[in-house]
Amino acid sequence: MDLDAVRTFVAVADAGRFQEAAHRLAVTQQAVSKRVAALERDLGARLFTRAPRGARLTIDGQAFLPHARELLRAAERAAASVRPGSRALRVDVIGRRLAR
Repeated sequence: MDLDAVRTFVAVADAGRFQEAAHRLAVTQQAVSKRVAALERDLGARLFTRAPRGARLTIDGQAFLPHARELLRAAERAAASVRPGSRALRVDVIGRRLAR
């Protein structure tokens, strides 16, 4: 599953409009539409009902939204776990006499 598509889905769900989500993500509306369409294809479900004045989550979209948010949080935690300075410093002591 493409995390950019999931991130885009969440942005549209939060904004309620593809254009607003595009602005927030600093991409074109066409890119937002393509990412959401690809995600819908991957999932085999429509996530939004599109209308001239915005987009509303379908029942499937409502069901997927909390999982999408958790996917993004998990991805952030995974990336943070390997960033410099994010792990505790570990010091190994070879022998007791050397540690004094």
